[in-house]
Amino acid sequence: MTTTAAHPAAEVSEQVLAVARRAKDASRALAVATRGTKDAALHALADALVAQSDRIVTANADDLDRGRADGTSAGLLDRLALTPERIGAIAAALRDLAALPDPVGEVVRGSTLPNGLRLRQVRVPMGVVGMIYEARPNVTVDAAGLALKSGNAVILRGGSAAARSNEVIVDVLREALEAQGLPADLVQSIDAWGRPGGVALMHARGLVDVLVPRGGADLIRTVVREATVPVIETGVGNCHVYVDASADPAVALPILLNSKTQRVGVCNAAETLLVHRDAAAGFLPSALAALGEAGVTVHADDASAALAPAGVTVVAATEEDWATEYLSLDLAVRVVDDLDAAIEHIRTWTSGHTEAIVTRDLASSERFVAELDSAAIMVNASTRFTDGGEFGLGAEIGISTQKLHARGPMGLAELTTTKWIVQGDGHVRP
Repeated sequence: MTTTAAHPAAEVSEQVLAVARRAKDASRALAVATRGTKDAALHALADALVAQSDRIVTANADDLDRGRADGTSAGLLDRLALTPERIGAIAAALRDLAALPDPVGEVVRGSTLPNGLRLRQVRVPMGVVGMIYEARPNVTVDAAGLALKSGNAVILRGGSAAARSNEVIVDVLREALEAQGLPADLVQSIDAWGRPGGVALMHARGLVDVLVPRGGADLIRTVVREATVPVIETGVGNCHVYVDASADPAVALPILLNSKTQRVGVCNAAETLLVHRDAAAGFLPSALAALGEAGVTVHADDASAALAPAGVTVVAATEEDWATEYLSLDLAVRVVDDLDAAIEHIRTWTSGHTEAIVTRDLASSERFVAELDSAAIMVNASTRFTDGGEFGLGAEIGISTQKLHARGPMGLAELTTTKWIVQGDGHVRP
């Protein structure tokens, strides 16, 4: 459903606000649910996804066919694609989530004041979480699972590229919730109202407690600029791998290849390789050859291109390449004079997501960690580890590149807020 003469913007807004009101009511029911109830529901959601995987894959095939016809890039198609194996992994993530501690009720801090008042600051659900995201149907499940475990209702706006996939997934999740005796309105989609529905969600202040945009730079900027609902900003992933002068090439090459090629259409894939001038001759020829064999198009500066072995084709890098999140088999490569130059390059072009250094020098690693201000810094490890599951947080709702409330992979704790509980014995303030 889109905004037409039959469905004007005012009507769309009212429909979305009605969804938000139902979510608010449903969240109150979940706020008093026990951990056992929530964990049983997560297992039920996982079982339902696996049982309905053929139905989900069929719907996903429609989205993929439409994406190919529209010229969608290979990286975005990879993000969009669902297989029985991927659905099984998504379901397993829900079961892993059930095994994690429940953040609700956790005492963050507490004390007894000199006057005898007993204070506790405890974690409580946000209430209603809104998600606006692009061609990532797995996010539909991740968001629902994280919201459920942390005591929240979720409203989803998944984008047209995954419309059929998300429609079926949401139906499956809602059916499973009802079968567990929980309100189906804990998980709702507003995809039927298209972009106007997303705008209405951005303006549902007082009904939606927090909004999380997840996708490309344009989407995130739009939500941050337009929303009157509080927003947790997730960032694009212009991630860097820096190979220091002391790096062991046998360690650096697998880290580089994993960071770039293990899965290209994700925000924690590396987009730029920086190599210290003293390591360039010993590392870049084999690295460029390996990247070429992996199908990577290298966008190289002059110093890097000069070290490309025979038969390896590179293209000249421009300043635009240093700023680009490719989400494809492309990589910008630059030789830098030293660690200072590497840090300065990253400070200039980073999106604040993840940076990696490969080094055997403790002082270099400590400077890299201290002087760069991204959400995650890897030392001798692939950028691909910046992930809620890999960090042991369960599934993630996004990777925050802002500094307020949440930063880095956003798991269960990041979907809670706190309240103060004060217990007295007839205390009055003098």
